[in-house]
Amino acid sequence: MPIRPEFRALYPPNWRELSARVRFERAGGRCQGCARPHLAHVRCLPDGRWFDETARTWRDWRGRPARWPDLIDTVHVRLTRVVLAAAHLDNDPANNRLTNLKGLCQRCHMLHDRPHHLAQRWLTYRRRWAIGDLFLGQYGLQPYPTVIATPASTPG
Repeated sequence: MPIRPEFRALYPPNWRELSARVRFERAGGRCQGCARPHLAHVRCLPDGRWFDETARTWRDWRGRPARWPDLIDTVHVRLTRVVLAAAHLDNDPANNRLTNLKGLCQRCHMLHDRPHHLAQRWLTYRRRWAIGDLFLGQYGLQPYPTVIATPASTPG
């Protein structure tokens, strides 16, 4: 996963070597979450099961042997290319200690970062809401109220 330009300063100059060490020396070229091999094309199901070509068996989202899919499940099989990334366990890109890094595939990386992404999404919505309140809220410019005259009701 490429580094976003605004976060590039948080990574050390030797990040490529550090990332390669985590992904290939320590993890052995396999995801440390589900054991998918790096740069392999694997068949995946939406529930996280994937087909391990070397062992000729299906594995679950943790890399353990799983039940084979039935006919209905095979409709949802898709082919995915696995790419390992060095994931920060505490979601802090400035913390580059080896104990804080783990080699994860795209799926495991996104699942690991999900709580952080949800929190960031909530903060983004709240910021946008606050800016809207600042400029268009109770004290912002209001349209001039229009008064609609109603005819006086006469007792009949």
